[in-house]
Amino acid sequence: MDLGEYMALCLSHPQHGYYMTRDPFGVGGDFTTAPEISQLFGEMIGVWLADVWAQMGKPSEFILLECGPGRGTLMADILRATKKVSGFHEAAKVHLMEISPVLIESQRANLAGYDTRWISDLTQLDSTSPVLVVANEFLDALPVRQLERKGADVFERVVSLLPDESLGITLKPIDGSIAPYIRSVRGDGIIEISPVLNQFVRSVANLLKKQKGAALFIDYGHVKTGMGDTIQAVKSHRFESIFDTPGHADLTAHVDFENVQNIARAEGVATHGAVSQGGFLRSLGIEVRAQMLKLGLNEEKAEQLESGLNRLIDTEQMGMLFKVLALCDDPKITPAGFDEV
Repeated sequence: MDLGEYMALCLSHPQHGYYMTRDPFGVGGDFTTAPEISQLFGEMIGVWLADVWAQMGKPSEFILLECGPGRGTLMADILRATKKVSGFHEAAKVHLMEISPVLIESQRANLAGYDTRWISDLTQLDSTSPVLVVANEFLDALPVRQLERKGADVFERVVSLLPDESLGITLKPIDGSIAPYIRSVRGDGIIEISPVLNQFVRSVANLLKKQKGAALFIDYGHVKTGMGDTIQAVKSHRFESIFDTPGHADLTAHVDFENVQNIARAEGVATHGAVSQGGFLRSLGIEVRAQMLKLGLNEEKAEQLESGLNRLIDTEQMGMLFKVLALCDDPKITPAGFDEV
C-alpha cells in the first residue's frame, strides 16, 4: 500500500487507529502541543481571532471552527481570552472537527457550558455564516505519499511485507493518479505529496470564498518546498520507526507551507505568511502578556510560565520549527502577527 494509506490506517482505523483509541497528549501521552504547554498560546490565538472578526465588520453570527482540537484546551483558552470582547461570544457558533471518540469526551468536559457542535468533515457545516478556522498541528497528520527519482525514472515508495515478514519500504512504478506530481521531483531524491492535504486546503479556501472569513494554520514544516523524507513516528515523547508499533504511535510529516500557500492563492484567497511561530506570537504581544500574568504569581508559578513562554517562542525550541499561515477571503483584511518581531 502507499504510505498515505498506511498513515491513514495507523491513525484513523475505526478499531485500531491511534487517534481513535487514546488521549495522546501530555506527560503521560506521546507528545505535547502548544495549548498544553501554556495558556499564553490560546490567549494569543483568541486575540488574533477577535481582531480578524472586527476587521470583517463584526458579523452578528459566524462559525468558529477548530480542526483537530485535541482535548479542547485551545478552544477553551480562546473563549476565555475573548470573553470580554463585546459581541464576540454572542456571535460565535463553536464547531469542532474531530473523529476521535476519546478526544470528543475530553473536549466535551473542557468546553462544558458552551454550545458546541461536532463535525467529522467540512461538508457537515450546516450554516452559511462567515467562518473563522483554526488548525493547530492538524495538517501534519494528513496522509503523505512519497515519490523517489533514481536517474531518469520516478517511483513511488510503498509499504511492503519484506522477505523476513517485517514491514518496510519498496519502490513501485507510479500510477496515473500521481503522475502530475513527477515534475516536482527535481534530481535524485524523495519528495512528499499529500493529495488529502491539498484537497483539504482547497475546501477551506472555497469555504472562505463562499461564506467569507479567515483560516489560521499552525504547524511544523518548511516555508519553501524541499526534498526529503520527513514522515516520523513519536511514542512516549521519543522518535521510533514508523513500522515499530503501527496504531500505537503518532505518525506525522512536515508541512510544505509554500504548497499550501500556492493552493490557496490558486483558489482565489489572500495569504499571509508563512512566518515563524515565535515571530507571530511576539508580534501579537505574548511577552507583554506573560509579564502581566507573572505579577500575580509566586516564584515557582512565574518560572513555569516563563519556561512555557520560552518553549513556544525560542528559536531552539518551537519558535522556529513551527510556522504560521493565514488565509483570508478579503484581501483588504490585514491579520495581526505577520510582521515578524
